[in-house]
Parts: sequence; C-alpha cells; structure tokens
Amino acid sequence: MAQGLIEVERKFIPGPGTEERLQELGGILEHRVTFQDIYYDTPELSLMRADHWLRQRQSSGWELKCPGAAGVSGPHTKYVELTAEPAIVAQLCEVLGAEVLGAGGVAAVLGPLKLQEVASFVTKRSAWKLVLSRANEEEPLLRVDLDTADFGYAVGEVEAMVHEEAEVPAALEKINKLSSMLGVAAQEKAPAKLIVYLQRFRPQYYQRLLEVHSSREKPQGIKDADSSLG
Repeated sequence: MAQGLIEVERKFIPGPGTEERLQELGGILEHRVTFQDIYYDTPELSLMRADHWLRQRQSSGWELKCPGAAGVSGPHTKYVELTAEPAIVAQLCEVLGAEVLGAGGVAAVLGPLKLQEVASFVTKRSAWKLVLSRANEEEPLLRVDLDTADFGYAVGEVEAMVHEEAEVPAALEKINKLSSMLGVAAQEKAPAKLIVYLQRFRPQYYQRLLEVHSSREKPQGIKDADSSLG
C-alpha cells in the first residue's frame, strides 16, 4: 500500500461546555466550516467490510482510510489516510481484486469497480488545535473537531497525525490525556457519523456490516457502534 500519514483519533460525545474547556486549555479555534461528505462502496459493501472507507469531501477531494497496523486496543482508532488519487485507485483495485485501471482519477474508476454512493450528509464543524505542553517542541499537535451532522448527531474527535508506527503510542497517550481533561470517560466510545447515518437511514447496510463481522473482530469504524443500539 502507498505510504500515507497515520491518523490516530478518539471520538467522544461533546457537551455544552466543551468549547469553553478547550479555550481554558489554550486551544485555538482554527475555523468553523460546513461541508458535504459522500461515501462510496460496492452494493456488497466490499470496502467497509474490509475496513476501508472511501469518501469525497466537498472542496477537499477524495480520501481513502485504510486500517493501520494492529496495536494497543482501546477506545481509539488508527488509520492510514490516502489522499493522492493514484494511490487511492491502486489500493481500491487491490482491495476489490481488480486489475489496475490505468492512470485515471477516482471518479473514472467508480463505474468499472461498481462503486456507488451509499451515504451523503452535511456537517457543521468547529476545528481546534492545541499543544498540551509548551515546554517540549517535540510535543505532537492535537486537533479537536466538534461536528454536528445535518441529521442531528453531534460527535467530537481528538486527533493526531504521525508519520511512523513508532510515534503512535506517544500520540495516543496525549490523545487520552486531553480526552480526560475534556471530561471524557476513560472507556467512552462514540460511533462515527457515517455509522450512525447507516444505522438510521440505511439499516440494511448497517445490519450487513454487523452480520458479516458478528463472529470476528469488526472493523474499527463499526466495532463501537453496537453501544448505540437499543
């Protein structure tokens, strides 16, 4: 697989005082933005079932999230993010068992790979950044995104981007520390917007994901969604 940045993140349910707490901790509001995400997969959900998540985001293009190497378990996820279209196409072909389809972009291979829209929603986001300790210039920059989807679901995430697997434990330690300072319970888990969207509006897809992975470890994107059932 082509090299990409490793995203380590932890999702949580934000409260009414989350932004105020971020300010108290020295967080800087980078921007507020509204954007649309469209997710694609085959009719059989071949990508999601393999823990690959293909998204086209308004104004920022295509992204494919691929599972990172196995590591410390917990209420976090770790993905490699591919944003270069040739790398995305190559990985799609590999996961779907297709021949490499020339040098075209992602849009050009949607049809040949039988990829179709499976979810689309609009998100309002406030994006924050902060460094927990100013004393060490090597401290990783943490980002906190507070999202509200147009179908009424609000979720936050604390995120760090690293280049090497060796950097993941330190990033995870900082993420968990900041999460605790924001009042997030140690084992709190919050499903991603896409998973909640599928559960509410594409239940046949959601159930397919649950059924496929009922007898083995679910992909990171779906494994925490069970807690929202019932």
